[in-house]
Amino acid sequence: MTFKGGVHPADSKKLSSHCAIKPVPVPKQLSIMLSQHIGAICTPLVNKKDAVTAGQLIANADAFVSAPLHSPVNGIVKDIALCSHPVLGRAQAIIIESSAENQPKQPYPARFDSTFDIAPFSAEQIFNAVRNAGIVGMGGAGFPTSVKIKANPQAPIKDIIINACECEPYITCDYRMMIEWTYQILAGAALIGKTLNCGNIYIGIECNKPDAIEIFEKAIKAAPFAVGMKIAPLHTKYPQGGERQLIKAVLNKNVPTGGVPPMIGVLVSNVATAAAIAEAVAMNSPLTHRAVTVSGHGIKNPGNFYAPIGMAVGELIELAGGLKDNAVKVILGGPMMGFAVADLSTPLTKTSGAVTVFTENDIVKRKETACIRCGRCIAGCPININPTKIAHAVKNNMLDIAQQYYLSACIECGCCTYICPADIELTGYIKTGKILVARQKKLMPK
Repeated sequence: MTFKGGVHPADSKKLSSHCAIKPVPVPKQLSIMLSQHIGAICTPLVNKKDAVTAGQLIANADAFVSAPLHSPVNGIVKDIALCSHPVLGRAQAIIIESSAENQPKQPYPARFDSTFDIAPFSAEQIFNAVRNAGIVGMGGAGFPTSVKIKANPQAPIKDIIINACECEPYITCDYRMMIEWTYQILAGAALIGKTLNCGNIYIGIECNKPDAIEIFEKAIKAAPFAVGMKIAPLHTKYPQGGERQLIKAVLNKNVPTGGVPPMIGVLVSNVATAAAIAEAVAMNSPLTHRAVTVSGHGIKNPGNFYAPIGMAVGELIELAGGLKDNAVKVILGGPMMGFAVADLSTPLTKTSGAVTVFTENDIVKRKETACIRCGRCIAGCPININPTKIAHAVKNNMLDIAQQYYLSACIECGCCTYICPADIELTGYIKTGKILVARQKKLMPK
C-alpha cells in the first residue's frame, strides 16, 4: 500500500537502528521554549529565582488550541529570556538551573504489558490527562493532541491510524520505541480509541521494519485491550509517514486540500505521541522527556537517547561522542524536513525527534541552474501541486500568484528539491513564501 509521488532517498538508518534508547544524565541547564507547538504561545507561571520541581506546571495558555509546559527537573528559574529557537530564530524561554540531587528520568515501558486495562479510565479522564500533560504531535507537527482527541458528535472519528512509518532518513528513535515500548504504544492507541469511541485502529508500518511488524503482531494477539487492532504494512517510500499520504495508503481516502483528516472521519497519531498518552493517563506523567536520535556521518557514536525537553543540542551531541573533524552541518530533525541550526545551544522541543550531522562528503555543492521544465518535481510531489510555479512566484515576490498555486497546501516534505536536476531549492522558496505571507497577515513577527 502506498500513495502517488514520493521519492526513495537512502535511509542511512543502520547508523543507529541497533542502538537502544538510553536515558541521558541530567543537564545543568534547560531552556524550555514558550512556543513549541501549533496554537497559542504559553505564558510563564513562574518568575526568576523561583524553585521548581520535576513535572511542575511552569507555563500555560487559556486558548483551546495550546498545550501547557512542565519542568523536566528540580531546580531554580535562572531567567526568562530570549533563546535560539529552531524555527523562529529567537524566542522567549524559561531557563532552569538543575539541582544537584536530580536523577535521570527513566522511561516507563516496563509498566505496560499485555494485561494493561483501559476500563478504569473514562473518555473525560483520558482527555483531561492528555490536556494537562501538555502532549502535542511528536512526529513533528506539534498540534495539541487534546484538540485532536476531543470527540465531536457532528464529525465522529471512524478510523484511527498510528503512524509508525518513520520515513525520514537517519532517524530511528520511533523504530526503537516500536520494538522496546510496544505495549506502551498499543496502550496509548487503545486509550485514543476509547476517547473517540472508535474501534478501527491501524498501525501503519513501512516494510523496511519487518521485525517491528512481527513484534506488533505478536503483542496485539497477546493483549486483550488491543483486540481488533490491525497492522497495515506499507511500501517503503518517502514521505510515507505524511498524514495525508498515510491515510491514502491505508484507507484509500483523500483529505481535501485545505482540510484536515477529521473532516473525513480519520485521526492520525505518531507512535511517540501514543506512548506519551499512555504515560500521561496511566502514570499521571506530563510530557517532559522524549526519545531523540543523534545520527549522521558527522557524529562519532550515533545513538538513541531519552532526553529532557529543553536540553541543548550541543550537549546531546557530546553525549553521542561529539562531532567528527569533518562535520559541517547540524540539522534539528532529518535531512528532508529538518532545520539547520547554527547555534548548538538551541534547545530540544517537544517535536525534536532527531539531531542529524552531515560531513563535507554528504553535501554535494552544485550551482543552481535554470529550470529545464522536466516535470520531475510535479511527478514527485505527493500532494499533486506544481512546486516550480510556486517557487518562481515567491522568487519574484508575487505572493498572490504563489497562493493561487496552493502555496499553503505544500507539506514541505522536500521531495521536489531532492529530485530537481537543476538543483533549485524549491522547498526553501516555498517555506520563505509561507513566512512572507504570514508576516503580511501579521501572523508572524517581522
